[in-house]
Amino acid sequence: MEFITEKSLFIALFIFIIHSIETLAYAVRLSGARVKMIASALSLFNIMVIVSRLANMMQQPFTGSLIDTAPKENALEFVETQFRILIGASTVGTVFGIILLPTFIALFSRAIIYLSEEKGSVPSLIKRIFSLHYIKRGVTHFSLPKFSYLRDTRVKDIPINLFCVNMIITAIYTIGVLSALYAALLSPERASTAIMASGLINGVATILLVIFIDPKISVIADDVVNQRGSYNKLKNMSLMMVTSRLLGTILAQFLFVWGARYIAWFTKFIV
Repeated sequence: MEFITEKSLFIALFIFIIHSIETLAYAVRLSGARVKMIASALSLFNIMVIVSRLANMMQQPFTGSLIDTAPKENALEFVETQFRILIGASTVGTVFGIILLPTFIALFSRAIIYLSEEKGSVPSLIKRIFSLHYIKRGVTHFSLPKFSYLRDTRVKDIPINLFCVNMIITAIYTIGVLSALYAALLSPERASTAIMASGLINGVATILLVIFIDPKISVIADDVVNQRGSYNKLKNMSLMMVTSRLLGTILAQFLFVWGARYIAWFTKFIV
């Protein structure tokens, strides 16, 4: 059986882009603190989140179609392999985002300034940054991550609780839709109930992210702007968060089937 099809590659590309964007979103706060324009930075951050969420919604029907086109024989093993490939695409996308992080910090810093110059007009900003002149200038800012970024990072300064919470939330968000779809195969008599549970799972993960993660990073960014904290602390925190995010996509491989079984079991109390 052929696990890798054109459709699965298309979905994997979508997931790759989604996780790359969400990883690069950490560059926006760093850029905002760097140019002392945190509110404008957050507006760009919200745009990236919306693009990521929209892309995630667009790929879900295609991912669901993998269930419909799965062979009748060994359907569970076939779909599990395909879904694990998709989870792997989230890991690769996160790694790609980490590689581009220094470049995007530089580019976002300029984009925030341009947004201010354009009086907050996003269409004007897009028209400006996608002009040939600015694309050529943007290429000159390309740089790869360096070990010097970790120079002032100490293990004892890493908030372990925050690190672990972000990792778990990322894992839940990564497998939310996939586990729900797989649960539909595990309990075909409650398939619709299991599939609709994906919205609840991702919703809970998003709420946890907003409650436990975003406020802490935002406060550190505000401290940098108001000269109450150091930029290095914010940078170290952001590096810690993208690292925990990467580990979260790896943890998702281990939680995927377990999560599907839990959803299948939980649907018994709904139907």
